[in-house]
Amino acid sequence: MKTLIALVLAGSASIAFAGETTAATSAPAVEQYSYGSTLDIAKVISLSDIPKVCKVVPAQMTYEDHQGQRHTVEYQVMGDGCSTH
Repeated sequence: MKTLIALVLAGSASIAFAGETTAATSAPAVEQYSYGSTLDIAKVISLSDIPKVCKVVPAQMTYEDHQGQRHTVEYQVMGDGCSTH
């Protein structure tokens, strides 16, 4: 009886673990862009909002490549809050 309970608990743990693995792999990992990186962009899915500050800030773009894989890349951009007067 103890063996049966141990097997049931072990099976439940592996099912829960498999669910966590699936959830973790469904979201693309954020890749850091560096100057000269080659990106295979077939379709832009989303762009992050650029804050109204006058400094360099991180931004993200999620895109789909020509094989249908989604990627998220983080890059640096100048904020939209700089005055030109």
